[in-house]
Amino acid sequence: MDVVRCMQAFVTTVQSGSMSAAAAALGQSAAMVGQQIAALENRLGTRLLNRTTRRQSLTVFGASYVEQCRDILGRIALAEEAAELEQTRVQGRLRITAPTTFGSEALMPALATYRLSAPDVELDIALSDRTVDLVEEGFDIAFRIGVMQDSAMIARPLAPYRMAVCAAPDYLSRRGVPIHPDELTGHDTIAFTPSARSPWKFAREGEEKAVTPPRMITVNNGQAVRAAARAGLGIIMQPEILVKRDLETGCLVRLFPDWRLGERPMWLLYQRDRRMTPRLRSFIAFSMTAFGSSSSTDNRR
Repeated sequence: MDVVRCMQAFVTTVQSGSMSAAAAALGQSAAMVGQQIAALENRLGTRLLNRTTRRQSLTVFGASYVEQCRDILGRIALAEEAAELEQTRVQGRLRITAPTTFGSEALMPALATYRLSAPDVELDIALSDRTVDLVEEGFDIAFRIGVMQDSAMIARPLAPYRMAVCAAPDYLSRRGVPIHPDELTGHDTIAFTPSARSPWKFAREGEEKAVTPPRMITVNNGQAVRAAARAGLGIIMQPEILVKRDLETGCLVRLFPDWRLGERPMWLLYQRDRRMTPRLRSFIAFSMTAFGSSSSTDNRR
């Protein structure tokens, strides 16, 4: 029999004074209570109760053992309360990984809103432009940009990652303003190292272009690419979230406004068999609100 249930029957019998009273308290038959106590005695190899036709009393060992049972049952109750609290309270540690530019320019500022709703969640955030293995590296959730190929994950679509081509006014005054993407071949450009060899793709009604401009400078950091452009070193294609403030203040000037630039899909990833804790559920809801697209259904590839 379940040793915990046997302990409960024994303690309740001692507290209530009889097996019949214990049976009523536990919602069982007196015979079942008797069987549970007998099973406990058999397990221990000694008697716990002295029984007569009129009364029962604790043995010497039984008097000691009942206190130990009370302690054990109390600890079990506390553990179950803690588990129940864990399933209802938004708290604990959440490990998140995101691309560097998106993380620094979009995720980190938005977290102020999440903290208002989940102040007891400890956030452990790693920004990296490499593909992180959530399982091996112990992450709960990831933001990822590009084509989704990991079938082991649940991938929820977010708003596309939009790009902008721009340059500093000083550079454009010296080198001229390109009107058509083909003119980029005569300009200096600054490229982000991971995608330095990729062509810049443009599209408008009835026309598509893929241009590979000369890379005068390549840098492995998006903020450095932005700084180089602000210094007038050349034209860049970078995420809108990185250059948005510079475009608004005039530090950088948007080029080719009539052309659509290649958007990249963005996803929120988490393990398919991951236990949905309140903290994970709350962060998914926050992310879909803050960064979600109009189609926010699970993409189970």
